[in-house]
Amino acid sequence: MGFKLSREAFDAVLQSWTDDYVLFAPKRFEQGGIYSDTDCIRYGQVQAVDEIVFDSKSLYSFKEALLPVSETLFFFTEETVKEADPPKKGAIIFLRSCDLHGLKRLDEIYLRNGPEDAYYRRLRDRVQFVLMGCPHSFENCFCVSMGTNQATDYAISVDVEGDGFLVDCKSEAWAERITPRAEAELDVTPRHVTENAVTVNIPETLTIQVASSRIWDEYDNRCIDCGRCNFVCPTCTCFTMQDLFYTENGRVGERRRIWASCMVDGFTDVAGGGSYRKKNGERMRFKVLHKVYDFKVRTGSHMCVGCGRCDDVCPEYISFSNSVNKLDQAMKEVSGR
Repeated sequence: MGFKLSREAFDAVLQSWTDDYVLFAPKRFEQGGIYSDTDCIRYGQVQAVDEIVFDSKSLYSFKEALLPVSETLFFFTEETVKEADPPKKGAIIFLRSCDLHGLKRLDEIYLRNGPEDAYYRRLRDRVQFVLMGCPHSFENCFCVSMGTNQATDYAISVDVEGDGFLVDCKSEAWAERITPRAEAELDVTPRHVTENAVTVNIPETLTIQVASSRIWDEYDNRCIDCGRCNFVCPTCTCFTMQDLFYTENGRVGERRRIWASCMVDGFTDVAGGGSYRKKNGERMRFKVLHKVYDFKVRTGSHMCVGCGRCDDVCPEYISFSNSVNKLDQAMKEVSGR
């Protein structure tokens, strides 16, 4: 069902949701940017429609609203272990098409890549998603190349239309809240991007010569191991564990799951002082091939969704899309085309 709503009416709908849900959406944090005297758009809790940023891309993905950067899994004493309580309310997350596709990648890793992750499941089951239409492409986006520029798995879609909103609702329960406030009922199709300034060409197959070639060597010096590309990515899922002890004997405390990064030095360290990927170029090769090759071999979909945030945030101006196109060019040279 489609509706046209005034700003005041849509704000009233949001207020009705707050009884049962916590609302997360891209919002502006003044003076919170990565450069001096700049703002940052990232996910945070919102109470009103005026707090939601519709006309800019968030620097960080929806992932930090679904998966806490630091999540307490359980508490322990000398005699007992107690799982941490889940949030008391469910959540509604506003996100764009590329991020909604990113959610499918998270589901694949946490729910189907081996035993189901119970902590992710209990959060995932209590979240609803509102698709934010994209009237145009943003800087560094390449969602069209990745096939993630359109999405259909949403509860509600929202597009800005003048001073109001166009809403497509797939939930009958939510439609009951919207209908009395709507100016009109009409057919609504979420706006989506049809072309990007950035395009990528992903080779369907790879040879070992290209996968292990010297095209990765430049990143040994360019990459500085900051891990920002992983932390802003909507599909990176790596984490580590941290125990916080309340007593000197270490027998009372809590265990936390903390985001981790495959690009940070020490991530692949193993017992005995070994490390699987010591050079930054090796880490870059692993990340790129995981995002656009081996994940698809296993699941049928590329892990990368083309949001371009890794390009946006890199302090060394390393472009992920360029690295993918270098892979394609290397394959053409090997095959003699």
